[in-house]
Amino acid sequence: MIDDLLAELATGIWALPLLFALVFGDAFLIVVPGEAAVTAFAALSVVHGEPPIVAVVAVAGVAAFAGDAACYAIGRTIGVDRWRWSRQPRLVALRGWARRRLTRSTAAIVFTARFIPFARIAVNLTAGAERVPAPRYLGLCALAAFAWAIYQSFIGAAIAHFLPDAPVAAVALSIAVALLVGWGLDVALSRRVGPDA
Repeated sequence: MIDDLLAELATGIWALPLLFALVFGDAFLIVVPGEAAVTAFAALSVVHGEPPIVAVVAVAGVAAFAGDAACYAIGRTIGVDRWRWSRQPRLVALRGWARRRLTRSTAAIVFTARFIPFARIAVNLTAGAERVPAPRYLGLCALAAFAWAIYQSFIGAAIAHFLPDAPVAAVALSIAVALLVGWGLDVALSRRVGPDA
């Protein structure tokens, strides 16, 4: 039954719009499973042939870039100090880390942050608030978004390749790997963020 539902999801007309919405929403709310959605749809692409893997990468890349650009625009127009949640100690530390890194190595921080849920929100908002020049910053965001989409799709496709007759297991394992990788990167970054980071 679950296999039938996954097949229907993969071949339905709402597959790619749903993927776009989840990845775009992930730019603002870490509880939205953007990484998991990309790996799951990539796994479904290998198992069921739909949606096409190229479409998964393209939609995920465009949605990731659109979300990052929207966060940057919010930071630039509204700032980051107006909301109560932005004053939480972890976010204050991440913003300080992002501010320091953005002045030293913009490309490295943009690519690193794209793969780490908490960091990408902090970096994009901070870059906007700090008025990092939009053309260069958004160009780097676009490159990072498509690198991320390719990477996440590769995880899902690779796992499904080894489990072609078990689509439910392939999707579940793809999601688990995506979440573990994101969690691991987030933990590694939180250990590095500090006054001297």
